[in-house]
Amino acid sequence: MDRSLILAWILVLCTATSPLCCKGYYSNSVLYVPPAKKVTYLHFFLHDTMSGKNPSAVMVARPNMTTAFNKAPPAFGSVFATDDPLTVGPDLTSEVIGNAQGLWALTGQNVPCLTVYWDLGFTQGKFNGSSISVFSRNPITQTERELAVVGGRGKFRMATGFAKLKTYFVNFTSGDAIVEYKVTVIHH
Repeated sequence: MDRSLILAWILVLCTATSPLCCKGYYSNSVLYVPPAKKVTYLHFFLHDTMSGKNPSAVMVARPNMTTAFNKAPPAFGSVFATDDPLTVGPDLTSEVIGNAQGLWALTGQNVPCLTVYWDLGFTQGKFNGSSISVFSRNPITQTERELAVVGGRGKFRMATGFAKLKTYFVNFTSGDAIVEYKVTVIHH
């Protein structure tokens, strides 16, 4: 046999057997196996208040416009920061179980639509200290719509799922709204 052919066979055999020889050499740790997935159903109301002395949603950016903005409703491209309370019932006086902190932007040019990023953090009950992250398109003119759950922390670590939204109340003059959330969270 030719020397180069013998050398090639030796390299092939060494390459093929090296993973077997080195098994466990770099790490003695056990592979992480996530626990079985769980499904949790949540029901609450979000209060998005833009009016009054203590609004929970405030404009932080607006498009460059030549008209007097304060006299017109928020326009396409406006961005709002929120710290909206989450309650057990539709009344703002019902038990507060958390808050929705994040941003929403008016992203519909012809039909009012928001793109929202919220961290829905829970401050009461068995999910205290945990949150779910929502990042999705929110077509607000539809009474019922669905948002994507894209993550979470605490008891909702590695969450996915969806939130079914239903407008409970809206005041188109002030921009105030109460929205019912029925959330299905799939998590570890």
